[in-house]
Amino acid sequence: MASELTIRTVIVDDEAPARARLRHLLRDEPDFEIIAECANARHAIATIQKQRPDLIFLDVQMPRLNGFEVCQAVGSESLRQVVFVTAYDQFALRAFEIHALDYLLKPFDRDRFQKTLRRVREQLRHDPPDALHSQIQSLLDGLKAGTKKLDRLAFKSDGRVLFVRIEEIDWIEAAGNYVQLHVGGITHLLRETMSWLEDQLPSEKFLRISRSAIVNLDRVKELQALFYGDFAVIMRDGTKLTMSRNYRDRLDKLLARSR
Repeated sequence: MASELTIRTVIVDDEAPARARLRHLLRDEPDFEIIAECANARHAIATIQKQRPDLIFLDVQMPRLNGFEVCQAVGSESLRQVVFVTAYDQFALRAFEIHALDYLLKPFDRDRFQKTLRRVREQLRHDPPDALHSQIQSLLDGLKAGTKKLDRLAFKSDGRVLFVRIEEIDWIEAAGNYVQLHVGGITHLLRETMSWLEDQLPSEKFLRISRSAIVNLDRVKELQALFYGDFAVIMRDGTKLTMSRNYRDRLDKLLARSR
């Protein structure tokens, strides 16, 4: 810590209102000094490595790189104290609790925030420097080991949290910083990346056929050869997608499931 009375703090969240909320709640806490705010993971990694803050409020769900990948990139040995901020990642909440790491579940109130600050103060004063390192490393190891066990996705919609089981998804489409889940004729937006989802989904059931599409193999009806080595992937609901020639090495898997 920079001094016994000052906790140098970095706020990381890609949503401006969320950063403003944390900034507002910290305004009346004289022992917390906000030294930086980061709106994306790349900026966060560079800032944390340079500034070495005492505390990071770190959003879990961010496009391109999520909060866990920020920790991996920085290195858990370089993290002093981290409070993870998440909206609806149930697996993450369970992991935080198992590894005794603090988190804030959006939306949180001032009382819950004050509880977190008390815990941060206590840990920074009394925990050995390598305590957080071992906790975060255990968390990252556990998350890595559990990546293929995802059985449902949760997301916000009109103030509600909805759940979709993995086997219900027909196909997935890239949409900027989001992905679109196509489920029985209904489309849901999820704030994640295609790469993250590809890594989480069971490889025996889902196949990425292009940079912008992942299909549930059980929903594939047929393949049609196109020009220049591409293939049309016809889904059972009639949707026509394109498997680009850069993904031809995955064709054998599709053919095996389509026989």
